[in-house]
Amino acid sequence: MTIRPATTADINDIFAIRTNVRENHLSFEQLRHMGITEESIGSIISEAECTWIAEAEGVTVGFAMADEEDGSVFALFVRPEWENKGVGKHLLAKVEAFLLARHEMIWLETDGSSRAAGFYAHLGWTRAAELENGDARFEKRR
Repeated sequence: MTIRPATTADINDIFAIRTNVRENHLSFEQLRHMGITEESIGSIISEAECTWIAEAEGVTVGFAMADEEDGSVFALFVRPEWENKGVGKHLLAKVEAFLLARHEMIWLETDGSSRAAGFYAHLGWTRAAELENGDARFEKRR
């Protein structure tokens, strides 16, 4: 498996992965309603190196996005058939290194009862707050 910076050529794979996950599923329409479009992702990728692609066996198997300005993990998703194979762990390590080089404390939010919440806790993230919508805020410090 390799982790590399995303390019605009990866946009279709990013959306294919994001709309086919098992948890926290959103459709193309729901993403567009939230302002997450091919154009907005293309702009993010073009403006800064803050999106990474995991590839294995010639296939894009996952992606991660960081918000460099606010120090957060914006997205981390893996194709369902590639879960539990280390893809998420490798992507998260890349995002953590990127963000922790720029911030003392980094954070993310995810469904507090999801498998993702357990994943982050297992990898050393501290559950810092329970949010009204059922999400949990996780933090990690240098």
